[in-house]
Amino acid sequence: MPSFNQSIFHPAVFFLTGIPGLETSHAWISIPFCCLYAIALSGNGMILFVIITEGSLHEPMYYFLSMLSFTDLGLCLSTLVTTLSIFWFNAREINFDACLGQMFFIHGFTFMESSVLLAMAFDRFIAICNPLRYAAILTNSRIIKVGLGIVIRGTVALVPLLLLLKRLSFCHTHVLRHSYCFHPDVMKLSCTDTRINSAFGLAIVISTAGMDSVLILLSYVLIIRSVLNIASPEERRKAFSTCISHISAVAIFYIPMISLSLVHRFGKHTPPYVATLIANVYLLIPPVMNPIIYSVKTKQIRKAVLQVFLLKLI
Repeated sequence: MPSFNQSIFHPAVFFLTGIPGLETSHAWISIPFCCLYAIALSGNGMILFVIITEGSLHEPMYYFLSMLSFTDLGLCLSTLVTTLSIFWFNAREINFDACLGQMFFIHGFTFMESSVLLAMAFDRFIAICNPLRYAAILTNSRIIKVGLGIVIRGTVALVPLLLLLKRLSFCHTHVLRHSYCFHPDVMKLSCTDTRINSAFGLAIVISTAGMDSVLILLSYVLIIRSVLNIASPEERRKAFSTCISHISAVAIFYIPMISLSLVHRFGKHTPPYVATLIANVYLLIPPVMNPIIYSVKTKQIRKAVLQVFLLKLI
């Protein structure tokens, strides 16, 4: 691996990493990665297509689902080029500005997905706890405002974080631990004081994903309390069944995210491949699993997808 000992304010390039210890097998490893990317892109693209084209799906719940699919597509596209370039061509170099750009989209879409999951939790809360006012509360104009707010929130949170990163100097080896640029990973390579960057990054994570997770949990506490007041066991079952897809999406998003953060902050002595595997799970599994979960668990989505396939066969 290339290394540099001198202090450089803005390094010309960083060097990305594939799967440590398995460099000779990257061509074979690329096969499952290609399959996962194909499933994620086609699955989320299909969800977006059926929601846009099918009039019966023009409802708040499906609008939020389309936002989730859009952020999942963004996450996939943000890492696809660098990941496959490493596996296919051993192209590890990425210049500093390109690294910042990739970082912006990866973390931006991550924060947006967290916000969308919170909006979907609010949607389920209104649908179950106040169904008579559901349509009046979640109007199209309000949903558009929520979508714009999600985009603005993610952008505003990231811009100062990246500006703080640009002020750092780097004098260690410029080898990153992942196949993409991840903020804590880049920050650790700096030889200057990164306490402000670390504190600001932690504050952003707490105020976005951290706050969102707490509010999602609060929403489900209120949902459970409301459902338990329903007399009929059958009605309780139906109410809970409408939340299964969302709960699954929350779990497959937050568990890898928290695991990766813990590895970067406290796993200094863990093998390199551990962080790499968790990072790939963190960015690939939610986009792969979300369309599958919603297609299997949501009757309207499943019906619309089947109609699309039947029309193509005809």
